[in-house]
Amino acid sequence: MSDNPAVARLFERHGTRYRWFATVTVMLGTLSVVLASTIINVAVPSIMAQYRLEQDQVHWLATGFLAAMTVGMLLNAWAVARFGSRGAYLIALGVFIAASLLGGFADSFVVLVLARVLQGVMAGLIQPLAMITIFQVFPLHKRGQAMGIYGMGVILGPAIAPALGGVLVDAWSWRATFFVVLPACAVAMLLARAFLPDHREEQAPPLDWAGLGLLSLGLTATLWALASGLRRGWLEPWLLAALIGGPLLLVAFVLWQRCARHPLFDLRVFQTPGFGGGFLLSMAIGAGVFASTYMFPLYFQQVSGFSASAAGLMLMPAGLSMAFIFPFVGYLTDRMPITGLVAAGLLFFITSMVMMRGADGATAGAWLITWAVLARLAMGLMMPPVTTGSLAMLPPALIPQGAGIINFGRQTGGALGVNLCAVCVQFFSDRYWQAYPEAGHPHAFEVGFDDAYLMLLIVFVLGFWPLRALRRGEQRMHAEKS
Repeated sequence: MSDNPAVARLFERHGTRYRWFATVTVMLGTLSVVLASTIINVAVPSIMAQYRLEQDQVHWLATGFLAAMTVGMLLNAWAVARFGSRGAYLIALGVFIAASLLGGFADSFVVLVLARVLQGVMAGLIQPLAMITIFQVFPLHKRGQAMGIYGMGVILGPAIAPALGGVLVDAWSWRATFFVVLPACAVAMLLARAFLPDHREEQAPPLDWAGLGLLSLGLTATLWALASGLRRGWLEPWLLAALIGGPLLLVAFVLWQRCARHPLFDLRVFQTPGFGGGFLLSMAIGAGVFASTYMFPLYFQQVSGFSASAAGLMLMPAGLSMAFIFPFVGYLTDRMPITGLVAAGLLFFITSMVMMRGADGATAGAWLITWAVLARLAMGLMMPPVTTGSLAMLPPALIPQGAGIINFGRQTGGALGVNLCAVCVQFFSDRYWQAYPEAGHPHAFEVGFDDAYLMLLIVFVLGFWPLRALRRGEQRMHAEKS
């Protein structure tokens, strides 16, 4: 039974089944926003054609969403204290629905990116709230299993998103990808009124506007500079200012969080041994899962020549395999050292990137599907143990902040991964096309994708370093309990 009085009352009303009512509620909302985050990837070639965009421009549909999610995740603790779990969830879903309508009816690429940014902020509010709810209603020894089941439901969104998006793009338009999530959002709002606690703090802490501004401006400037340097020139005054000023603003954000009375980013979580390793691994996981999810459908269409529907269907086995391995990995997370699972995941993803880099336009679709499945199995092996293991090391009072920060790391890694991979594809494909114009666009794109896969491979090789820190933290935690 929870110490939260609002949660305790819901247990009294619904019995032990309430755990699953609450889990389904937050899972449906999270599934909706995760579906929206990835369904547009298969529509990117159509949007590029309509607005005459290049890779280093159109990626803002993914990068803007992911970067905005990082801001939303750090707003979560304040929003829950100010509005309660139920109120924050309902507000976030309501604004998310409005942003989806804005994107679906957008008449310019700028409005389209604005809609994606609004969607991202609201998605960032929703995802940590789901983890906090699960930690409130499940006892410690069942949280790994609960996170696995929850994760399976959430991953079903990305599993079906490419196929659903491809059918919508080929049958109607890319605009339909914004509307398809609206019914699930509406159902999630109805369930939230019945099954999410309405408890809120009597005196909620004020929002850290200064920290929010530093983080938002720092992320935006850094990502814009990295994406625009090749097109505008690295010495162009505005770009040079963003390239230097963006990271400085992010450093100022960290320094401000150390002295702010009510910080968005509670740095005390990093005083727990092992949590920093989990945070860095979350960044690597984010880069891997979001960058590969962005690049795979583009590769299938622009290099292999498949249609949007075919590219989406090719990704469905990968998504389903990740969804179905989550409960099994969650079960193992409660019963064995997490570092073995994470190490296996790192090796699986590295192997997938090696195979994708060796592919070409003539590679059979069955092999491309197999290597995409391998990449998703890798994510399934890493995500539950890294999240559950990192939060288990924290004192109970810091778990809400820790949940937001772990998700912050994953989304920041995702934004950086998509950004850099898109720039990498554009730069190396353009360079090859200029040197060998007779090779054709598909082969030039293939060269760019190969170098992007190499970059992700290197990121995951480096992932064994923070894994050592996570292992030491896990050993220390078990030693203190024994």
